[in-house]
Amino acid sequence: MTPGYADRAPAGMLALTMLAALGPAVRAGRLSAVDAIAAGRAPRSGHGYAAHRLLGRMRLPRPMTIGFAAPFARPSRTAFMLVVVLLGATAVILTVGLSGSLSRVVYGLSLARTEQVRVGYIGGQGAGPAGPGGGQGAGITPIRGANGQPSGVPQPMDAATRRVVAAALRAQPGTLHYVAEADEQATVYGVSGQIPVTGYLGNAGWTGYGMISGRWYSGPGQVEVPAYFLAVTGKAIGDTVTMAFAGRQIPVRIVGEIFDNQNNGLAMVTDWQTLASAEPGLEVGVYDVGLRPGTSPADYARQVQAALGQGYVAGVNSNNKGLPLVLGLIGSLALLLASAAGLGVLAAVLLQTRERAYQMGVFRAVGMTPRQTVAMVVCSVAGIGLVAGLAAIPAGIGLLRSLVPVMGAAAGTGMPPSYLDVYGAAELAGLALAGVVIAVAGALLPATWAARNTTSSVLRAE
Repeated sequence: MTPGYADRAPAGMLALTMLAALGPAVRAGRLSAVDAIAAGRAPRSGHGYAAHRLLGRMRLPRPMTIGFAAPFARPSRTAFMLVVVLLGATAVILTVGLSGSLSRVVYGLSLARTEQVRVGYIGGQGAGPAGPGGGQGAGITPIRGANGQPSGVPQPMDAATRRVVAAALRAQPGTLHYVAEADEQATVYGVSGQIPVTGYLGNAGWTGYGMISGRWYSGPGQVEVPAYFLAVTGKAIGDTVTMAFAGRQIPVRIVGEIFDNQNNGLAMVTDWQTLASAEPGLEVGVYDVGLRPGTSPADYARQVQAALGQGYVAGVNSNNKGLPLVLGLIGSLALLLASAAGLGVLAAVLLQTRERAYQMGVFRAVGMTPRQTVAMVVCSVAGIGLVAGLAAIPAGIGLLRSLVPVMGAAAGTGMPPSYLDVYGAAELAGLALAGVVIAVAGALLPATWAARNTTSSVLRAE
């Protein structure tokens, strides 16, 4: 924060506090002495009586019906608590959604949820020379072995090496999918320098790229590109671009926009034959492996490593070390907002409980137990919490759908629709109770205080 804004922050907080207190202060100044003395003893005539009569007909314990009807006696105070709990519950729902969206973003960039293991050939050298023509292997990144330590940059694999690796993968019971990829460099008209091109040998629709728009390629001559590529080249889905690879010009049609930050969003993904048409001797760089549910990636990588032996490396694909920290910060912020909402409820319920001390003394005199007193006070906010929680669901979802695309636009990319649809039906049902939890948590302390007071102490204080 700049010094200028830092100096203005205390003044802004003071102004906001004074503005919030202005309405009650003006109302208090207009009260006569008699009205001021009587204020708080009872609600205005007619407020809440219909609710009491209606709820009294229900087959619920009387303390609960009294509590549920209490918000109708003080509409303005009820509206205040509703807004406070709504803000807190919205913050909780937004936090859950942000956690889900950011998790999908991180895993979408690393493909770590779909390509859990990567297998390569290092041949005892640690890094292989670039191949002829298009620079085979120039875009291959290092693989971390099963022990988590870098084991070198894989070398391009010839047909015989590919058969060895494919046989080892097929023999593992935990293998669900596997596909070979070639990581190359090419030039594209309108883009300075070379850009990475990934060509998959086989079905790669399962690899996990987030689709922003368009579709996955279905054959040679079709490519997937990130949003920044479209922005730089001025192209759109359906347009054709020409890339130069292995000394040849290859026209390709853009069929999909993917969520990918490789080379800052200047990259292409295509079918193996698109590159092989210019370089018949194109060789595989690595194998990407998707595992069956319940299979441990680390154990699988160790088993493949043992099966292949020296000269090969199998490692877990993981690039999300910073995710827990980010999620922890977001969760802490939501906890602070929810706590602030709970404190707002506590203040309102405490004021309401003190105003109703005489009434509660009468209830205790006619036989209301401490547990029933607690139930009455808690029920007076539980309905407010439920309404606020239900209203917070569309509010939280709307905020998520507005905020995440803005974050993506700031990074120069769009967001796949699947990264926004993070709430399940059961999860939303549970999140609807966030308002109830916040309201009840804020009301417990005043409820306990009211339950501990005896009839004589309350009436003596009156």
